[in-house]
Amino acid sequence: MSPDERASLGRTLTDAAAILAAAGIDTPRFDAELLLAAAAGADRASLYSGGVKLDDAARERLAEMIELRARRMPLAYIVGRREFFSLDIDVAPGVLIPRPETETLVAAALSLMRDRPGPRVLDLGCGSGAIVIALAVNAPQARYVASDLSEDALEIAAHNAARHGVAGRIEFRHADLFAPLDGAGEFGRFDLIVSNPPYIADAELAGLAPEIRDFEPRVALAGGADGLDFYRRLARALNAHLAPGGTAMVEVGAGQARQVAAMFSAAGLTEIETARDLAGVERVVRGVKPTE
Repeated sequence: MSPDERASLGRTLTDAAAILAAAGIDTPRFDAELLLAAAAGADRASLYSGGVKLDDAARERLAEMIELRARRMPLAYIVGRREFFSLDIDVAPGVLIPRPETETLVAAALSLMRDRPGPRVLDLGCGSGAIVIALAVNAPQARYVASDLSEDALEIAAHNAARHGVAGRIEFRHADLFAPLDGAGEFGRFDLIVSNPPYIADAELAGLAPEIRDFEPRVALAGGADGLDFYRRLARALNAHLAPGGTAMVEVGAGQARQVAAMFSAAGLTEIETARDLAGVERVVRGVKPTE
């Protein structure tokens, strides 16, 4: 890259970051760098190694991306992907964007599965497929079912599974919790049920960041008056869908672990434990169905 090209790239980044800063973006320079790299079909590191050149088409793409980000569309939707558990997961506005805290659920599930040969695993409300795909990549001995109420989400999840070479080991089902909507029959019983359900209280939705409130699917966020509607429905159904000795493991919002643990206990589960995420929040609740 010539000095003139480097200077032009620097000015483009500065101008883009200024637009994002004026729109209230917390990390304008970082976002501008990611979007410029994406517009040029490169990665962020290439900006500093001289591997990025902007032709007219790339500049036009960048302008469109900056406009979307200034409107507070999440970065992941603009570039079409998000890293999760060291995997690139494709995302679109029809699915929740995978969060780092959800990796706590995946790590806990993998630890549990390590010594279990061929467990049957269900991911309820799979969205983009991030959880079940991370599990399938790292625990190939298991058999997987993943369900979602959204057919659009299932299409994206199936695409992601194919990208990562695990499509043949995951059965995708259109369902509302354990109620099949695709005519494929009952779910049966599982050795492990995992879920990252909607858990935001309805009254809190309006106060969310615009990126979440205005763009991510409400069905994947809204958990009812106290954020716990899904957990109540799940707890009532666990006995019918966990194999003896099977484990249910769910992500919860900050401050919800004790209430969800109580629901699991009332449903007859034992060995109830929680796991904290990297921020110290009790993020995962698990319970075991006693052997019969």
